[in-house]
Amino acid sequence: MILTDPVEVRPPVRTQSATLARAAEDYDRVRRAIAFLSENWRQQPDIEAVAHAAGLSTDGLTALFRRWAGLTPKAFLQALTLDYARKLLRESASVLDAAYEVGLSGPGRLHDLFVTHEAMSPGEWKAGGAGLVLDYGFHPSPFGTALIMGTSRGLAGIAFADQGGEAATLADMQARWPNATYVRDQAGTAALARRVFDPATWRPDRPLRIVLIGTDFEVRVWETLLRVPLGHLTTYSTVAGTLHSPKAARAVGAAVGRNPLCFVVPCHRVVGKSGDLTGYHWGLTRKRAMIGWETGQRGG
Repeated sequence: MILTDPVEVRPPVRTQSATLARAAEDYDRVRRAIAFLSENWRQQPDIEAVAHAAGLSTDGLTALFRRWAGLTPKAFLQALTLDYARKLLRESASVLDAAYEVGLSGPGRLHDLFVTHEAMSPGEWKAGGAGLVLDYGFHPSPFGTALIMGTSRGLAGIAFADQGGEAATLADMQARWPNATYVRDQAGTAALARRVFDPATWRPDRPLRIVLIGTDFEVRVWETLLRVPLGHLTTYSTVAGTLHSPKAARAVGAAVGRNPLCFVVPCHRVVGKSGDLTGYHWGLTRKRAMIGWETGQRGG
């Protein structure tokens, strides 16, 4: 009998792409629970009611939320309540002011994604993207299918599509820069998708380079949003005041709605003056999901 060394059997390594795909699958399931919580948070429903609405067992719902957001359903519910939103809002005002005082008005560690940015010139924006080549691809994310757009200068666009809505999402983004050239590059944009949605890649020594394409006012609004920390909220009027235009809250709202880099430029962290979670271009359910997910990333 010949003896050989035992062979070590290791579990398969979960790639970043597989992790994102699993998160996207989880979001499709958890979306029903989020919608139920969004409509019924005032009643503070128990876990049994939420699980029933989502078509899951209570254990299944708890496991799902922990895997997807790192939170229990109860903690996620707290992240969606107005009292919690107001608490975050009170905290964020001083944090935003402090960010300016320590010199975060330029490129650098602008928020938890460690973003550095540049803006296209007004002339390039007015030309509707003429001469600009935008690579794009659809990829899984913790918030459903994401459309990722990039240029040789950096990440330029992020949008979201519900199932079957990919063509409409692409058309929405193309309308922003009608004269640009669009090239499908699934492999090339996959690396950008991982860089955006995998927190393990958020490193200060490897800042994500983004390109802001908009009017001068829009770019200034988006730069301000980059300074709102993960797990905190701000208001349209606060952003307007920061820009020394306290009466421009409505114009700020319009600029927030035209943000082409959702999630990275965190327009989902902007709420109404009362703390209400107001409209979001890619759906209020997704906005609530982002706030809850970020609460989990911050540590609950």
